[in-house]
Amino acid sequence: MPKQDLSSRHFQRKIAEFCQVRIGPIASKRVLENVRPYLISLVLYRKPPPILNGRIDWTSIAQVCGIEAELTADLKKQLRPGLDAIIRWLGATPAAEDVQPTKPVARVSKAPLRKLATTPSSTRKPQRLTADGSTARSASATPGPQPKPISPFPKPLFEATDDPVSFQDALIYQMRRFGESYWQLYRAVVRLDENFDNKTLLSWIQGERVPRSVASFDILSRIEKRYQLPAGYFKAKLPHQARSLYGHDLGDISPAERRRIAVHLPDDFSSLPFSKREEILDWVRRVIISGSTEYRRYQAAASKQRYAIRFPGVTYGGSSLSPRLSPLLSGANHNAADELEDPDLLSGVVDATPRLAMEMADLIRFKTSTLTAIGFQRNGVWGEETASQKLEHLGLMFGALAASPSGIVKGRGVPLSQLSFGLLVFPGVWDWYLQWREQRRGFYTKWEQDMLMVAQALTRAEVGWIRQHPELLKNVRPIDGLIAPEEIEFAARNWNGACDAFHRHAANRSKEVQRVMRVHRDPFEPIMCILEADSPLAEYRKITDEILKRMPDDDRYPRPAAEAVRSFLLLRFGLHLGLRQKNLRQLRVCPRGHFPTSERRLEDLKCGELRWSDRDGGWEVLIPSVAFKNSGSSFFGQKPFRLILPDLLDLYKYLDAYIDKHRGVLLGSAKDPGTLFVKTVKTTSLDAAYNSTTFYEAWRTVIQRYGIYNPYTGRGAIKGLLPHGPHNVRDILATHILKQTGSYEQASYAIQDTPDVVQQHYGRFLPQDKAALAAKILNQVWEAA
Repeated sequence: MPKQDLSSRHFQRKIAEFCQVRIGPIASKRVLENVRPYLISLVLYRKPPPILNGRIDWTSIAQVCGIEAELTADLKKQLRPGLDAIIRWLGATPAAEDVQPTKPVARVSKAPLRKLATTPSSTRKPQRLTADGSTARSASATPGPQPKPISPFPKPLFEATDDPVSFQDALIYQMRRFGESYWQLYRAVVRLDENFDNKTLLSWIQGERVPRSVASFDILSRIEKRYQLPAGYFKAKLPHQARSLYGHDLGDISPAERRRIAVHLPDDFSSLPFSKREEILDWVRRVIISGSTEYRRYQAAASKQRYAIRFPGVTYGGSSLSPRLSPLLSGANHNAADELEDPDLLSGVVDATPRLAMEMADLIRFKTSTLTAIGFQRNGVWGEETASQKLEHLGLMFGALAASPSGIVKGRGVPLSQLSFGLLVFPGVWDWYLQWREQRRGFYTKWEQDMLMVAQALTRAEVGWIRQHPELLKNVRPIDGLIAPEEIEFAARNWNGACDAFHRHAANRSKEVQRVMRVHRDPFEPIMCILEADSPLAEYRKITDEILKRMPDDDRYPRPAAEAVRSFLLLRFGLHLGLRQKNLRQLRVCPRGHFPTSERRLEDLKCGELRWSDRDGGWEVLIPSVAFKNSGSSFFGQKPFRLILPDLLDLYKYLDAYIDKHRGVLLGSAKDPGTLFVKTVKTTSLDAAYNSTTFYEAWRTVIQRYGIYNPYTGRGAIKGLLPHGPHNVRDILATHILKQTGSYEQASYAIQDTPDVVQQHYGRFLPQDKAALAAKILNQVWEAA
């Protein structure tokens, strides 16, 4: 292997500078770019220039560099000092001067000269492979040494006793093992009809670049065959294993979709038959990109129909758009809607009228303020997420009422000016909306029941917001088929009576819907293959192993390496903590040596913090109970959540590297939001902090890239897995503990909840799992006998 010591690298730089100063001013750019790599290769392989009869063989140099026509006397004069310097550096015998001393030459006849000129030369240009694999000879005969013949499978000079780790060292080692220079290898593997640049191969040897295109990987496979190496030998040594190739033949697929699917295609995709390529593309789109569940297909169709009404400036916290809807309206990927309860939320493009917006603002203020206004009563308050959710759901209802009956949405066609919360006390409006949703989806779901519960809460005696605002009726006009004039007159005479009548109607409808409603989005479906395993947690942990296996070199690829470490920590924190998406996304970080945030301040921020605990000698996660959705649960007892992370399987190693190095790479020059997990800041990024949609999309991307097993590439950790979000980790933890212990109470400890909630929503504990757990205990008696 060539010695890459300091002296060699320094001398290579000197030769490069020599070419720039001495060759550049007198030769063309092409000559300079051909001569410079050749001289550097002499230094790299410690090989002297070709010598013929004690003098520099300019003909061989011209052939190797491809500058036969441009090798003038002036160029030779400028090249000579550089070649002499290389000879001196190598310690070889100096070459004689080209100018010979004057001697009397015997006069020869013209006939022998003519005969000598017609004698064929024994030299040939270096041979090249043709398209059919045979060698091609140069048509012209030039003087010089006989080039080394090209053999399809050359014999090694020595047996392989070393296996370099890096791609560059492995390639140089194999070339040295077979006694080939980069130019000889280039001539052997690149065909005449191909335009693969020889400098690309040289850049691999010098460590400046690595293969990235489909054409480069094809050349690598030829080198592997030529040197009789295992398929994929060089690819396995590349510093960025998760990187996608460019140059696939994808037809008329848009650039955006190309970027999404390229990483999931096999390296030989372009050489496969058309039918096989179509099969692979269909599988990638159906399984990895979109997910092949029934709900996803419905979601994709529903998200294309725009009708919802949005309320600018009304959301909890005073932002101009709902925090759950804003990124979707700004052009985010529609697949991110999995975290939303209804894909129709993607469609909000119509602004509410000022009057309707004021009514919504008053409702949000009523349900979220610390103290109610004088003269009003309420029962319970809405948190930030609940307020945002109810705002969007009511916006969908008003949007359906306003949508055109002749359009694809087939709404009711109520003019925007007539929309008011006063409409919500009339049974006809709700019956139409429930039936409209049933026709749209095909059946009733829990979503409709939840909306009816909201309607009951708004009209409940003494504490309902609509009941305490009879002035809403002033804006109501009769609507044919929904609201009759007689109903408006009755409500005007007896507002409480109208609210009582609707409250009874909503309660009866809720019971009827509950009897026939179905589950459309099964939360267990994407992770069913994991939940069915004997150890769901161990099965899911395979994804983190896959991330480490394909971790890029952080010195050569700092940003991809930082993203890979972030992906690793995302899954590890989710599996260790079992938090909801919001708590994990808003988790702050306090580096070692910094003063941690006080618990009271964290309560005001309603978020947790990762800090170093000197007392326990480990990383501690502290989250006040008020930051949790179920803060009133008996699990907390008004005490904070506190957990010391275990230093298992290099968790602390990658956590320290992420905090000290990788997190700063992701942030770039953006403002630090203070959270542990930050986005990769780009030129178009407005904020480095995740919101619910972008955090879900980040988790889903990790599963797509590392979790789902791809039969066409062999990459991915788990067969049968589908894209999903961070909330599914809670299902995995609860099910794992149930399978190991059978205790709903212990399962609830892992996800900060109660046994009843685990039994209703999280744990998948089937009868056969219960029987197997009991049999395991009973069989101990028979095994001991």
